Amino acid sequence: MGGRRRRDRRVGGRVDGAGHVVRPRRQGHPADQGAPAMSVALGLRAGGPRLLIPYVMAGVVPDWLDLVRGAAEAGADAVEIGLPFSDPMLDGPTVQRAAALSAGRGGRPRPLLDELAGLDVDVPLIVMTYANVALTLAPERGVGGFVEHLASLGVRGVIVPDLPLEESAEYRARATEAGVAAVLLAAPACGDDRCRKIAQASSGFVYCMSSMRITGERADLAATARETARRLKGMTDLPVVTGFGISTVEHAVRACADADGVVIGSVLMRMLVDGAPVAAVVEEVAAFRRALSSGHDSPAGG
Repeated sequence: MGGRRRRDRRVGGRVDGAGHVVRPRRQGHPADQGAPAMSVALGLRAGGPRLLIPYVMAGVVPDWLDLVRGAAEAGADAVEIGLPFSDPMLDGPTVQRAAALSAGRGGRPRPLLDELAGLDVDVPLIVMTYANVALTLAPERGVGGFVEHLASLGVRGVIVPDLPLEESAEYRARATEAGVAAVLLAAPACGDDRCRKIAQASSGFVYCMSSMRITGERADLAATARETARRLKGMTDLPVVTGFGISTVEHAVRACADADGVVIGSVLMRMLVDGAPVAAVVEEVAAFRRALSSGHDSPAGG
């Protein structure tokens, strides 16, 4: 299903002393306790072919796990998994429709997460959810306990966008101890000082919001996308990955003139909620992969 993943691509891995590519640990095999979240949890790096991270709403269709598998085979470097929530502050109408479909099918965060436990794919999975969901799933242990539960499932990254930086120290420490990358978001409106703090506190990669708007498809790439990525690149050695409104392969290539990669979500979820089969969505992921790979040396608008 979809394009065949090229096993020799060095994105998402590192090169050992003998010149061999060392891939991230397979999903479902928790990282070694106490190991640095950057190197073990995600293994993504800056400076190579551009990173591609598709977003999938858990439970959006009965065969949603086939989409995760297919995206990995089509060349994704990681897959972001959303959990349905009734009050999402950053999700646009398309992702909200996907969440409603999941909930309408009986999708609930805990059983959906449990489905990930047996999923063995060759790329890291990153769970994105809101603080209320995390606290509901681990009421006695807080958001840090939620991260530890993710680690037990083999998940290697987490995004909790509504948890303020100033309140995230314990959460980030618990994530590092569990070998899970706590990815933080930086918005265009952030001043340089705050951007620097976010970039230094994040692990795995820094999520660059292309605009101050919620997620969703756009007619054009936000004017702030590239400038924000450039600022962040000067503040961290982590990959800077741009998301929010990456709607076409052209947007992705233009964003990657400055960023190390992109997150694509609404364009894929729209296809699913409109009734497209999983195979067609996987092919869309493959099209983004081809565009980013061919556009690496001469990015549009660079």
